[in-house]
Amino acid sequence: MHAPDGFLEPSVAVITAVIALVAVSAGVRYAGRELGDRQVPLAGVAAAFIFAAQMVNFPVAAGTTGHLLGGALAAVLLGPWVGMLVVSVVVIVQAVLFADGGLTALGYNTLNMAIVTAFGGWAAFVLLRKVMPRTSAGVVGAGAVAAGISVVLSAAAFSVEWLFGASAPVAFDTVFGAMVGVHVLIGIGEAVITGLVLSAVMASRPDLVRGAAHLSADELNATSRVGFRPFVIGSMCAAVVVGVVVSQFAASNPDGLERVAIDNGFEESATDHALDSSWFSDYATAGISNESVSLAVAGVAGICITLLVGGGVVSASRSTRRRQTA
Repeated sequence: MHAPDGFLEPSVAVITAVIALVAVSAGVRYAGRELGDRQVPLAGVAAAFIFAAQMVNFPVAAGTTGHLLGGALAAVLLGPWVGMLVVSVVVIVQAVLFADGGLTALGYNTLNMAIVTAFGGWAAFVLLRKVMPRTSAGVVGAGAVAAGISVVLSAAAFSVEWLFGASAPVAFDTVFGAMVGVHVLIGIGEAVITGLVLSAVMASRPDLVRGAAHLSADELNATSRVGFRPFVIGSMCAAVVVGVVVSQFAASNPDGLERVAIDNGFEESATDHALDSSWFSDYATAGISNESVSLAVAGVAGICITLLVGGGVVSASRSTRRRQTA
């Protein structure tokens, strides 16, 4: 879903940039209401993990891959406002430092990958948990299904943007059908990954999960607990393993959006990234000839940057909220 520069007309890029800017600004304002002090570090860890997970493309069909978007996962863990902020940080860092997603496309990439997935995923989660058992398993199940739905919503959002800003003479219904079709498959992978992550967090620190706040201690029936510091350290270690080790085995085929563009003849609408010669462009480290080491260094750098920026933004929001309350 990382759209390059040129996939949509400048008018749509400008409008979506304004929408994204307003949403992110509101997120900074309201995020402090969603988190307690102990959940602030979790926001940075979530940003780092989602960055790492997005480095891993998994095959979904012949010649097509997908990767975690993470908006629904972040929303269930942290609430929709913070979840949206976390994924927005990831998208911006990827575009600016890794040339992944166009700079002029930042508006619609942020809208589609962060805003739509976080709020759409949260809305689906809230509806689904009403019919799920009031247990940890119910939270995990609702979160997993909501994550899959959020991917389809993201694909649909790009299709609507295509309707108003197509860069090539390809019909809306063609793009919509292709985007939704392939992202239903990618959504299955999103659901599986989200379910596994939520299961691990719910088994260790369910008290930190915003989506489980409606459950009592008896309903959670959680006997396993991990100290806060070991939990944060363990989560960061998991992010590093994914970004440094698992990413080495990522599939190299085009992702869903790129495959749709190739199959429908609008991939040539893409223009070169203005920062495609940057130090970590395309998740490779300039000056390091060994591909595995180059990818690992870029992964560690991205994990550290998203950890610091994501945690810093949310911490600043929390501090602002405290001063307003005082």
